[in-house]
Amino acid sequence: MSPASDSKSCIPSIIHADEPAASAGASAMLVPMIRLLRPALPAALIVCALLAASRVAHSSALPSVPPPAPADSRPTPVPGIVEVRRGADIVYMTNDGQYVFTGDLYQLSTRNNLSEARRRELRTQLINALPESQMVIFSPPRPKYTVTVFTDVDCGYCRELHRQIADYNRLGVRVRYMFFPRTGPNTDSWHKAEQVWCSADRKAALTRAKLGEELDTRPCSATPVAQEYALGKALGIEGTPGIYADNGALLGGYLPPDALLAALAQQDSATGPASNLVSPAGR
Repeated sequence: MSPASDSKSCIPSIIHADEPAASAGASAMLVPMIRLLRPALPAALIVCALLAASRVAHSSALPSVPPPAPADSRPTPVPGIVEVRRGADIVYMTNDGQYVFTGDLYQLSTRNNLSEARRRELRTQLINALPESQMVIFSPPRPKYTVTVFTDVDCGYCRELHRQIADYNRLGVRVRYMFFPRTGPNTDSWHKAEQVWCSADRKAALTRAKLGEELDTRPCSATPVAQEYALGKALGIEGTPGIYADNGALLGGYLPPDALLAALAQQDSATGPASNLVSPAGR
């Protein structure tokens, strides 16, 4: 684990977070963090660590997207070290607030990756907070596994995955789609996601959209697109598809049906709270 860069460069933006020059989006996210953590640790250092870990600065350009949950902290098994998290991102800090570092924490006696176990726990909590009624689900009659897939209608690998959706289902894999238009709000991909949701038959509309067909659906009053996009940001998604097992493990980007089934079976057979995972593929 490597020391974080000098935190002083972040301090001015924190001190003046509620001044007019600061963006409303950034203030809305930073001020709750400061208030929550001020009693325990120096706020500026905490926020700098979180900015490095989760790159929350993007929020200032997304005023219409709800910000992720405020930061939180808790002790670790290591004396004098606390875990600071925001969304599913984790950094570590000394109790005196003088040192911040990133990386994974392993317990040598068990060879367990405690950081990844915690990330999986946080991912599961965040994903399960969204009801399935706000997802587009393709399921076999008796599923063996469930995956949550963050998808972009215009993503090539997302389209390839969906082209094989019947094969995933045939292998017993239930696919829960959430929208993650990579281009962000007020873009064509975002509007297409909203059109899919506003369609009478969302599954058919998603299939048509991923085939490149235009939808003539009228806008509806409420869609989950912004909420799911914010959730993807909180999870740290940078590319699509982003595939998560139901235990919170990040399985990576696009995987063919047989490879995804093998990855899910490996999750079932893995010992300990966390094992090495494939890195997410930016598509």
